[in-house]
Amino acid sequence: MSAVVKQVLIKGGRVIDPGSGLDEVTDVLLSNGLVEAVGKKIAAPEGADIIDATGLVVTPGFVDLHCHLREPGFEDKETIASGTRAAAAGGFTTVCAMSNTDPPMDNASTIDYVMRKAADEGAVRVLPIGSVTKASAGRELAEMAEMADAGAIGFSDDGHPVADDALMRQALTYASAFGLPIIEHCEVPELAAGGQINEGWVATRLGVKGVPAAAEEQMAARDIALAELTGSWVHLAHVSTAGTGDMVRRAKERGIKVTAEVTPHHLTLTEDVVLGHLTGGNSFDPLTADAYNTFAKVNPPLRSQADVDAMIAALAEGVIDAIATDHAPHNRQDKLSTLNDAAFGISNLETALGAVLSLVHADSLSLARLIESLTLGPARLLGDRAPAGLGTLATGAPADIALIDPDAEWIVRPENFVSKGKNTPLAGATLKGRVKTTIYAGRVVFDAEQGRAS
Repeated sequence: MSAVVKQVLIKGGRVIDPGSGLDEVTDVLLSNGLVEAVGKKIAAPEGADIIDATGLVVTPGFVDLHCHLREPGFEDKETIASGTRAAAAGGFTTVCAMSNTDPPMDNASTIDYVMRKAADEGAVRVLPIGSVTKASAGRELAEMAEMADAGAIGFSDDGHPVADDALMRQALTYASAFGLPIIEHCEVPELAAGGQINEGWVATRLGVKGVPAAAEEQMAARDIALAELTGSWVHLAHVSTAGTGDMVRRAKERGIKVTAEVTPHHLTLTEDVVLGHLTGGNSFDPLTADAYNTFAKVNPPLRSQADVDAMIAALAEGVIDAIATDHAPHNRQDKLSTLNDAAFGISNLETALGAVLSLVHADSLSLARLIESLTLGPARLLGDRAPAGLGTLATGAPADIALIDPDAEWIVRPENFVSKGKNTPLAGATLKGRVKTTIYAGRVVFDAEQGRAS
């Protein structure tokens, strides 16, 4: 990373800070890694670096509640160094690393390893998520207390649900002692077994087994019921169906401690994309497509247009708390195979903003709500496990900033990704909106003009 810059003055940008309700053209002064002031016509301190943000939107750095950095164990797919550089290129200054590494993050030693590695090699802040069960095997609770003391911000066996009802009840009760959530991958294994994509007409046409919406919804219903029973906090990862959104809405109305996240792909893509690659015009005819796209294979699967519409509505309402990438990088051989054999997952950090800004350009979501769901929304869920003021531009908050051009059009070229994972169904698509500069702790860690993430 570059040397610390003592002071940075960002001038003339449209500053959107959901924490204060601010949305106006103004200046932001950063000093010693913190926000010092936000206001009009701030005089440049002697020796300060000045960034001209005219025509750009200035926001707090994005916070990703759910990504896979793969290290330790899967360094051929991603490392903490490469993944955090990709995060910086996407405007993310805080990422929460999932536990399904090798070995899994199911003990304090592995949590400590990830945190030390991130401190040494990470371009942005990394907050680890511990496993719920030992080896994420779903049979015995992991040492949550030790992991909480080591810095875990929650617990998840992501990729697998905690299928045993009694064990999930114990996990929720135990985690509540630390004020931390169980982050649940909602899926009934028996209903999802063998499923490759969404259960629907695309699966029928391709002759593969589908995953029904009920596989997610039945597990989500159980988790919400157990959260109500225990008074504990369950966070539903990567929700994807209209039914799940409705359950979260009703649960919140009843005061149950449930929160939820949605991914960029479940907000913007449908199961149709499995039938072929998007073109530069972001379209194809699924009725005449003669191929399948393993890069669109993800878990939970891309759903119907009705589900996508429901996810957008739930996010707009605040029923869904945050956008999280579920960045899942893979190497080429994991994806260049049959649909049945291909790995699940999309490399998402560098396309997330451009993808979800399509909702703003289509008037489906306000820009302010979009920024909130990438900043203040996820930061709130981290509570005191994150630095004070994270996700805001309050005085004394971390000097984590994203400067974005919401109208910049660009073609997705995976070969240019900073991430090791080039697996995206958006290859060749044109997105509108891009990060220009990312600042973490007062340092420029990504500059699009110089083509670098440091």
